[in-house]
Amino acid sequence: MYVTAIVLAAGRGLRFRSKITKPLAEISSQPIIIYSLKTLDKHPEIKDIVVVANIFNREEIKSNLRKYRIRKIREVVLGGKTRRDSVRNGLKAAAGEANLVLIHDGVRPFINKEMVSEVIREAKISGAAIAGVPVKATIKKVKESLTCSGRQEKSKVKIVEKTLNRENLWEIQTPQVFRKALILKAYKKFGNLSVTDDSMLVEKLGAKVSVVLGPYNNIKITTPEDLILAEAIAKAWNTK
Repeated sequence: MYVTAIVLAAGRGLRFRSKITKPLAEISSQPIIIYSLKTLDKHPEIKDIVVVANIFNREEIKSNLRKYRIRKIREVVLGGKTRRDSVRNGLKAAAGEANLVLIHDGVRPFINKEMVSEVIREAKISGAAIAGVPVKATIKKVKESLTCSGRQEKSKVKIVEKTLNRENLWEIQTPQVFRKALILKAYKKFGNLSVTDDSMLVEKLGAKVSVVLGPYNNIKITTPEDLILAEAIAKAWNTK
């Protein structure tokens, strides 16, 4: 079965507060995006890789692909204004003969061969599979409410509406793998909706999405503080 991987690296990462785009920030002297690209490049079921970049990092990403000898690159394409626009551009560049499409955030560096294999295996059966982990923390639904201060001035405060039962709550990660025809249909029908991951569009089609247990160290680098944890994970990672 032909699997094309799409690795997203087009976001500007405004919360990262750096002149360097997130995928090119370094963990243990290696760009974040290279970690996952190495894993995908070595995986026997991944036939080729499409990287979705932005106008500011495209050339440097290409340079790093050469430097780290990432060999399965099919194309480096420009993304769009939103994540869904970037995924859509990646899908356009995917191999015509691809049966499955794997979509991964380039700022989740610590994927491994086993989890990639498991998500692909499940997608072959169900048509849509995503990685995730059970929620550990207590999750509360919060709403804003008006309250009066001592001077009778009204101000907004956040109060607990209810505590959610975490037994069936999962934090969803990438990679996410879909039958190519299914994800194309989802984007054609619901591609203008604002969503936070691709499986939401597939869910709207009424298709079932399987969840595969991923590792808790499959973190997403969002803020500079995340690099502290990432450095610790990378030390163990580099000893494998």
